[in-house]
Amino acid sequence: MAKPPLSMKPTGWFCVAWSDEVGVGDVRAMHYFGEEMVAWRTQSGRVTVMNAYCEHLGAHLGHGGHVVDEVIQCPFHGWQWNAEGRNVCIPYQDRPNRGRRMRTYPVVERNDAIWIWHDVDGREPFFDAPDVFASFADGSSAAGYYPQQRLFRGSLEMHPQYVLENGVDFAHFKYVHQTPIVPVFTRHDFSAPVSYVDFTITFEGDEGQSIDDVRSGVEAINGGLGIAVTKSWGMVDNRTISAVTPVDERTSDVRFMVYIGRTPGRDDQRAADKARGFGEEVIRQFAQDIHIWSHQRYSDPPALATAEFEGFTAIRQWAKQFYPDGIGGSAAEVHAALQKG
Repeated sequence: MAKPPLSMKPTGWFCVAWSDEVGVGDVRAMHYFGEEMVAWRTQSGRVTVMNAYCEHLGAHLGHGGHVVDEVIQCPFHGWQWNAEGRNVCIPYQDRPNRGRRMRTYPVVERNDAIWIWHDVDGREPFFDAPDVFASFADGSSAAGYYPQQRLFRGSLEMHPQYVLENGVDFAHFKYVHQTPIVPVFTRHDFSAPVSYVDFTITFEGDEGQSIDDVRSGVEAINGGLGIAVTKSWGMVDNRTISAVTPVDERTSDVRFMVYIGRTPGRDDQRAADKARGFGEEVIRQFAQDIHIWSHQRYSDPPALATAEFEGFTAIRQWAKQFYPDGIGGSAAEVHAALQKG
């Protein structure tokens, strides 16, 4: 199996767990970006994500390590490490080891999920992870929606960029989802690390429909390659979060979350059941996309139709900033760099 042309260690915010998977006092072992990691939650509720191997003699903190108040304790010799990765206690010595530090990752919790900032050069976050409510600045909150519905698929042979490129792909709806939707893009803004794509929804065969007549659409915010949040308006009020996190040099974990809006005055069980059914349909359609992505080969340069050129060119150019070499998977630029070398 060939290594994918795109680097599997991009910069950005990436989801490593749902919040309820790491309760108070829990230690969760995980593997992302080719590294063994642990997530743990202190008694005060703070979540820390750090590399898993104790700096003392290399014991894995995810296998027997436990939380003691605000620190994590190694199962091997009881060394304790705080949320900054510093050793604060050696139980059989009167002072800690101040010279060693475990690697920790910047963490945010939002929309019931835990996100870490990953950057191979160790840079601090230079953009914020979008929030599926607050980032749209429309006064919305989780209180106006039914509980989050979820999908998880682990260790799939796919890259985060595939999911982001789906946001400018107007032609796949008919063939992947068997729906007559024809998106008409009203915004492509790739001028910053957080980008924006908006489109209105028209339907195949309704050529007489003008944009002024459209009453539904989608607004998407992409926070780098690891997170995309959407707001759908018109037909059924829903919000989605898609998150793809590299596991190793070939595979990624996929998480997808959907919120269905509550209808004022209709909060009975029938309304809740109907909302759940719609959420399941949104998840089903995302799973159809996953089936394509997990068997996809990155095509560069792609053979684009004329109408696809602007969107795909813009998003691929935008994506380059998140790769360590600033090139990503551009075959032409990789070749040019090799020639200069």
